[in-house]
Amino acid sequence: MTLTPDTPPFDPANLPATADGWEGPLGQLLSDLSETQTALLDVLSRKRDLLVSGDREGLASIQPEEESLAARLMECHQRRQGLLAAAAERGLPKSDLRSLADAMPDAARKSLRPKVREAQARARLLQHQSLANWVLVQRTLLHLSQLIEIVATGGQKAPTYEKNGQSRAGGVLMDRAA
Repeated sequence: MTLTPDTPPFDPANLPATADGWEGPLGQLLSDLSETQTALLDVLSRKRDLLVSGDREGLASIQPEEESLAARLMECHQRRQGLLAAAAERGLPKSDLRSLADAMPDAARKSLRPKVREAQARARLLQHQSLANWVLVQRTLLHLSQLIEIVATGGQKAPTYEKNGQSRAGGVLMDRAA
């Protein structure tokens, strides 16, 4: 139920007072979350490949897709918050979707549990993919920083301590400017 201009916004006030009837909205949220997480895993995988290959244009081209997925995740989060707030008002478990799904009638609980587990597993995969991409970017930045230092110092590190005052090592960039 990803929002489109003609889709009515999620209204937790329409949920019944008991756990009966919650399977539809909860199942729809989990399905939308699953679809969004799967799409995001694909984008993160493509992004990792683009980072490795150094394709700046490719990275720029997937940015709108990333932003769209971030908006979809935010919408899922808002629906989740609405469901949990409505659950709290009705005396149902409100700590997380797993406990809410466990409070559903037997048939609903059996169909919702695997969806909750899959969403949690994909969330862990997203964390791992994001961390892997972050580490890749950090290592690249470190490497570039070291290259800049080599160019700036002419490949010669200035000694930390010198016997007779100032260090005489100068940077190539600074020497050329003088």
